[in-house]
Amino acid sequence: MDPTHPQGHTCDMPPRTVTTARQRRLGAELRRLREGAGHNSREAAVLLGIDHTKISHMETARFGVSGERIRALACVYGCDDQEYIESLIKIAEDRTKGWWIEYRETLPADFLDIAELEHHCRGLRTYQISHIPGLLQTEEHINAIFSETDPPLLGVDLERRINHRVRRQEILEREWPPNYEAVIHESALRMQFGGKKVARAQLEHLLGVSEREHITIQVIPFSAGGFAGSGQSIFYAQGDVAELDTIQLDATHGVAFLDSPTQLRNYRNLLDRMKSKALPAADSKDFIHNIAQQL
Repeated sequence: MDPTHPQGHTCDMPPRTVTTARQRRLGAELRRLREGAGHNSREAAVLLGIDHTKISHMETARFGVSGERIRALACVYGCDDQEYIESLIKIAEDRTKGWWIEYRETLPADFLDIAELEHHCRGLRTYQISHIPGLLQTEEHINAIFSETDPPLLGVDLERRINHRVRRQEILEREWPPNYEAVIHESALRMQFGGKKVARAQLEHLLGVSEREHITIQVIPFSAGGFAGSGQSIFYAQGDVAELDTIQLDATHGVAFLDSPTQLRNYRNLLDRMKSKALPAADSKDFIHNIAQQL
């Protein structure tokens, strides 16, 4: 049977009412493959023997797509990177019903997307200038941060956000956790969210988790001076292959996910430059300890 003929495929999935960032990323990768091959959606549909609207539905994640369909798309688009193709199929065939689904319609969709991104990543890198990284925050520190939101969060809304962030931290506790690298500016270490007692406990928590083999914490002191990208916080999640890495940037209105090849390359380089400005891990521990002793 012709592998590009629609009868050679498992039926595509029913339409979705809600899409996640991970599903939209798969659609974006399929579009990137098609555009890289120089085909518009009608040309691709002719090559596959399907209606051109199906191409649009797959690329916008309105419909799911089977692994067989992805292999056929890769074939007609001339992609022979098998590791990349299999990684796309893994996303397409994933049926994980993660704990974050419990928060659907009660927290912003971005919160769920971040938890899903962290759950599936193989490594995490972050740079923070004014906050301790969320995955390394104590519950008291989290409470202090969310208590400063405008408009204020009260009662169950505040509790829900705290619980969600605490549950995200479970990825660092599992049997095979992702490697986690955090570069933290001295300014974040000196912020006293919740007062001196909470701040000191938070710094002591950093020292404790930094002893874990898969967690590396480095500090950029004020004395390091200026450096590129110093004014922004960056979260970089590594996918199964480098092409599927994702950058997450925070903003007051929500979060942004970036994934173009150029963006990924530029932010990897930026994080490397930030790391080069930071103290070695051992010296960073001493630095954190000294700040905690001052509180």
